[in-house]
Amino acid sequence: MKLHAVKRPWYREPWVWLLIALPMSAVIGGIVTIIIAVSTSDGLVVDDYYKRGKAINRDLARDRMAAQHRLEAHFDFETDGRRVALQLRARDYLPPAALMLSLLHPTRKGEDQRVRLVRTDAGRYTGGLDALAPGNWYVQLEADDWRLSGKLKLPLDAPFILSPQLDGDS
Repeated sequence: MKLHAVKRPWYREPWVWLLIALPMSAVIGGIVTIIIAVSTSDGLVVDDYYKRGKAINRDLARDRMAAQHRLEAHFDFETDGRRVALQLRARDYLPPAALMLSLLHPTRKGEDQRVRLVRTDAGRYTGGLDALAPGNWYVQLEADDWRLSGKLKLPLDAPFILSPQLDGDS
């Protein structure tokens, strides 16, 4: 008894489709990767890194000035998250009329905030801000000639005090 093998067209063979599917998935993945790369911006790359490096050196001088004045900022974030107050303590330093507070999210640039703090009485400053998401934040408090910087973790479990950090302290 003879069995006749039935010849099927190529598109009915499962092995052919497996051999086509593997390279096709790589091509589709590459196209999707190119679309994502072209349509999104890379906010972490600085265009002029040389100028940015020179600016970092100027900022270090501002950190040293804060240490020289022995500045210390005691923060009070109100429970609704819409207001911030701080008490600035210093040795031999006349506090300015206003300060700039920057709250920088480590991964989401859209949540960064810059708040102008106005002096209300001797060394006390207040200002309004949007609600802050729980998590880690970088904090910078600046005047014309000095800067304090540090890290903040919300929600607060202890009073937040910002003091000068030099020589790689964090």
